[in-house]
Amino acid sequence: MTVKANQKTLHRQIRSQFQGKRKIPFMATDHEIGHGRDITWTLRAKQAPEHIREAWIGSSWIVEVAADGTRDSKPFQASHVFLTSLRTTPEALLRLVRDRWSIEGWHWIRDTQLHEDAHRYRGNGAGVMATLRTAAMNLLRLCGFQSIRAGMQAVMHDIKALLAMVTRRPNPC
Repeated sequence: MTVKANQKTLHRQIRSQFQGKRKIPFMATDHEIGHGRDITWTLRAKQAPEHIREAWIGSSWIVEVAADGTRDSKPFQASHVFLTSLRTTPEALLRLVRDRWSIEGWHWIRDTQLHEDAHRYRGNGAGVMATLRTAAMNLLRLCGFQSIRAGMQAVMHDIKALLAMVTRRPNPC
């Protein structure tokens, strides 16, 4: 579970466990280069303190994941804390966190570029519109657009370009 700053007490309790010269028994790192990024991911984990395990039944680990590097040639830093009941290796935990962030990245695009959260469809409408948005994002990516926004701007007033995208045959893998 991602622990966000709006969960003030738990967030503070977990953050404090990773400050100073405390011994952190489990660590894993990964380096990502590509898509305009050069980022080092560092996971630090330790057994959740007793007061957290008592308040959050089933929890076993507290985790901090930090990302540090450049994104689109600009400095990038992010840090998040987690509480989990999983009992696995730090490397596997880091993979799970990074997988979750990649999914969150798609949701961020859907909300900021496609304004998905602003719509209030009823019945099957929400599922149909979500499917159409997913198809549109995938078409833009298949056509080489690195940015959903740039792709939308390129085709929103050009019906011929839009139809060409839809009728284009995919490259065989």
